[in-house]
Amino acid sequence: MDEQIAGRFPVGQRLRVLDVGMGRGTQALRLARAGHSVTGLESDAELLGAAREALATEPEGIRERVRLIEGDGRETGVHFLPGSFDVVLCHGVLMYVEEPDPMLAGLARMLAPGGLLSLLVRNADALAMRPGLTGDFGAALAAFDTATYTNRHGLTVRADRLDALRATLAGIAAPLHAWYGVRVFTDNVADGTDLPADELERVLALEDRAGRTDPYRGIAALLHLCGVRG
Repeated sequence: MDEQIAGRFPVGQRLRVLDVGMGRGTQALRLARAGHSVTGLESDAELLGAAREALATEPEGIRERVRLIEGDGRETGVHFLPGSFDVVLCHGVLMYVEEPDPMLAGLARMLAPGGLLSLLVRNADALAMRPGLTGDFGAALAAFDTATYTNRHGLTVRADRLDALRATLAGIAAPLHAWYGVRVFTDNVADGTDLPADELERVLALEDRAGRTDPYRGIAALLHLCGVRG
């Protein structure tokens, strides 16, 4: 995100950011700390409460830059006018949406001309990787014939294919500008794993390099796609 924002907007510009499905507010708060005006939209009351608690611990200047709204990402037109934002984030949300195209069209309408749409999705073209690398070969074989998977919360959700999203973004006037692979080598690492600082630095460098490099990025667990509003 930092790289894409720096490459698209003047240094020091306070951007209007919409974080759709913001969860506990990690990205929203990070962007507010960087000086941007951030609106967070979240439909889960528990997550929204956690975001509000996190925001309450921030300095007043940061709190003033953040607005939190309870709402569904499929109904952005109810809450906002078209062209209201310079950046729209939708990270880790599309897998829970059965028909994503209408939602994506709504997100694109929220962008001002030249605005940035940032998506983080599960990679349907690499669903066999996680079970295959853990030795669950039956599940890996079955994954070739489906675009759904069971996530770490035990829910059956959907994944997206790069080519299909590329076509969708072109069709909603926010064509794909750049894309990265996320969690190429670390998808099976347990959440909360504690690594020594030097080892963590190497892991992050490895993931950053792989996420930009073919063919590795194509088999990443997640895809980060950046579209630009025409």
